[in-house]
Amino acid sequence: MNMPTKLPPLGAYDPHYDPLVSDGPGHNRDYAPTYWHATAGALPQDDGPIARDIDCDVAIVGSGYTGLACAIFLAREFGIKAVVLEANRVAWGCSTRNGGQAQNAAGRLSRSQWIARWGLDIARRLHAEVRDGFETFEALVSSGSIDCEPQRGGHLYIAHRQRYLEKITTEAKLLNDQFGDATRVVSAEELRRDFLDEAEAVGAVLEPLGTGVHPAKLAFGYQRMARELGARIHPASPVAEIQYNNGAYHLRTPGGTVRARAVGVATGAYTAAGLTPALSGRLMPILSNSIVTRPLTAAELDATGFRTRLVLTDTRTLRHYYRLLPDNRVQIGSRSAITGADASHPRHLQVLVDGLHRKFPALQGIEIDYSWWGWVDVSHDMMPRIFRPDPQRNLFYALGYGGNGVSYSAQAGRRMAQMIGGRGFAGQDLPIFTSPLPAHSFAPFRRLGQRMLYRWYHARDEAV
Repeated sequence: MNMPTKLPPLGAYDPHYDPLVSDGPGHNRDYAPTYWHATAGALPQDDGPIARDIDCDVAIVGSGYTGLACAIFLAREFGIKAVVLEANRVAWGCSTRNGGQAQNAAGRLSRSQWIARWGLDIARRLHAEVRDGFETFEALVSSGSIDCEPQRGGHLYIAHRQRYLEKITTEAKLLNDQFGDATRVVSAEELRRDFLDEAEAVGAVLEPLGTGVHPAKLAFGYQRMARELGARIHPASPVAEIQYNNGAYHLRTPGGTVRARAVGVATGAYTAAGLTPALSGRLMPILSNSIVTRPLTAAELDATGFRTRLVLTDTRTLRHYYRLLPDNRVQIGSRSAITGADASHPRHLQVLVDGLHRKFPALQGIEIDYSWWGWVDVSHDMMPRIFRPDPQRNLFYALGYGGNGVSYSAQAGRRMAQMIGGRGFAGQDLPIFTSPLPAHSFAPFRRLGQRMLYRWYHARDEAV
């Protein structure tokens, strides 16, 4: 295995980075100040930045969950030792900033919305694909080489208003009757007795598939596994552009050009403008904030009634995602600023702190040890894509999870590897594999619409 090249000087974390206006995600920038990075332990070895022109079979742009999983499955299933290119540090973006919630989901749409869009048959097949994706994720986590502190047992979807309980109850019945799931409705009394005493909760739906993980330990576990299988992982190697010349892709980085037969793009919300025309205007990066408290005392655990470590989300459109961590801290996240320039304003932190206090009044005034934010890759139709834009060219992308990518990203990486390797798979005719990420006709005005939607969502979510 190649010895790593020395990294250039570490750049400062940029709290105002904005994928819609910044000139690329940076060059060897430090990680965001997350609880996950602070508690991940020693960083795994990498292969250093690209320092000369090189040739490879497959180049992967982006070293998050998707890119690393793609490298793993390329090696396992095809014997291909990919070259993974990362602008900053390995798994610098969403893979070390998310809430660590693996659910039986991909994208932002419910199963009833799938049926309305594509019909019951395709919805059932999509459900099978996402379920298979959860099993792909669990197989990696359970392999014995990734210690990401899994907290298994399911997902509690907690209704914060009665009308939302009625809505998710109807959806739970659909999941059971049409998709064969084993969801069940949990009353407010049972929720407080057996799970947690959340002041807003009027009931919940318990979904059987759900696992909480330490996001950074998961990413670094993927990194170790990929390198053990022969992949080369190059941080501090931002790809300025991808050009196709004489039957090969040329990926220009500061240290040299990587020439590859095939390219997989797995950059999520951190996709640089101009990276490839295939992705121009096709993502809407959304900021999400997250905080982690100090560890709760025994008295605070008793006052909040925490008897569960399941992953939790509420029924707001601008949803909160939260859980009790293994060291008895509470992590909670939700929407944040519209722009990177405004991301550090204290009011966005206060929105999240207020949400924590509404749910758990006993935690009023508790110290917040960690606060950060990151960008989520939301597609314009709320569904991910693993796609080959030109059937005559070997460029592929896997993007658009909408905040539900912790588990499905493993499957997306696997599917992209199978496409690159030329192997078909069950469900390859599903819409997420056969259609591109939709473009937005009014891309310059997306954020104006986002502001208006946020106000409407907030008013609707909080109405009694």
